[in-house]
Amino acid sequence: MSYAQLKPAVSWLSVSARPRRDAARRIGILLFDGFSLLGAGMIAEVFHTANALSDDALEGEGQTRYEVRFLSLTGGSIACSASVHVWTDEIDPGQPAGFDLLFVAAGADAEGRGIDERVLGWLRAAAHRRTATVRPIAQGRAVLDAAGISRLAQLHDAQSPSQPLALDAVDDQFESMKAALTLIRREQGVDVARAVAGRVMPSWSNRLLPCIGDAGMTGPGEKIRAAARWLRQHCEQDISIAGAAEVAAMSERNFLRRFKLEMGITPSDFLLQARLDTACGFLADTELPVDKIARRSGMGNGDRLAKIFRKRLSISPTEFRQRSRVAVDG
Repeated sequence: MSYAQLKPAVSWLSVSARPRRDAARRIGILLFDGFSLLGAGMIAEVFHTANALSDDALEGEGQTRYEVRFLSLTGGSIACSASVHVWTDEIDPGQPAGFDLLFVAAGADAEGRGIDERVLGWLRAAAHRRTATVRPIAQGRAVLDAAGISRLAQLHDAQSPSQPLALDAVDDQFESMKAALTLIRREQGVDVARAVAGRVMPSWSNRLLPCIGDAGMTGPGEKIRAAARWLRQHCEQDISIAGAAEVAAMSERNFLRRFKLEMGITPSDFLLQARLDTACGFLADTELPVDKIARRSGMGNGDRLAKIFRKRLSISPTEFRQRSRVAVDG
C-alpha cells in the first residue's frame, strides 16, 4: 500500500506561527476515497506557492498567509485514485468551521445515496455559515449535488456575468484553480496571483491570466480591497457605498467600476453578501429572534431578511436555523 506522508510534512501546507492569526485564510479540501491526487495537490500547491512568495518578499510577515487542511469524515488516511494514501484531519459535525475556500474532491464512483449524511450536513452548515466559495474537484460535484448546495457554489459566479458558469460542461479543475487564484489576487494583488499561476500551472496561464485581471490594476486594487474589508467590518451598520468610495479615495463612479473589475461583483452585492453571512452566523449560533438578527446584521427587519434568504438560499431564516441545528446535532 502506497502512503503519502503528508501529515508530518504539514509545514508546506499550513500557516506558520509568525503572522497574526487574523491574517490567515483557511482553505479546506474535503477528500473522499478515489479522489484525484493531482487535482487536490495542485490546489494545495497554489497556496503553498503564495506563502513562499510572501516569505521571499521583504515585507513577507505582513502578507496574508494560507492554512490548507485535508479533511475527511473520520480522519486518517484516504486513498486516492492511484491508491496513494493521504493523511486527513477529522471533520467535527458539531463545528462547521468557516473556510475562505472549501474544495470537495471525490472519486469516479461518488454517488449521492452513498455519502454519509453527517458529511452532507457538515457541508451544508459550512457553506451557509462562513464559507465564501465552495468548489468541486473532479467528481466532487456529485457530493455538492447530494448536499443540495450547488446553488451556493455558483453564487459568486452568478453575480459575475462576464464569467458565466456552464454547469453541464464546466471544467471543474479549471474553475477550482480560478477560485484559488482569485482569492490570492484579492488578498495579495494581481502580481502575486500571476506569479503563482506561472509557477504552478504554466500550461494553463493563457486561460487563467485573463480571469485574474490586469497587472495595471495592482495599485487601485489595493484600495479596493481595503474598501471591501471596510464594508465587511462595518456591514452591521448603516453604511453607504459612497462611504466605501471615500475609504478607497475614489469618486463613486470610478469606485463602482473598479470594485466590479477587482472583486467580480458590485459593492452593493458584496455588502449584501457580508450581511447575509452575518445573519447566518447569528441564526446558527444564537437564539435571537429573526427581527433582532435582521437589525443586528444590517438587514433592517425580518421581512426583508426573509425575502433575501428566499432569493439567495431558497429557504427561510427559520428553516436555515433548523437545518443548522440538525447538522450540529449530527
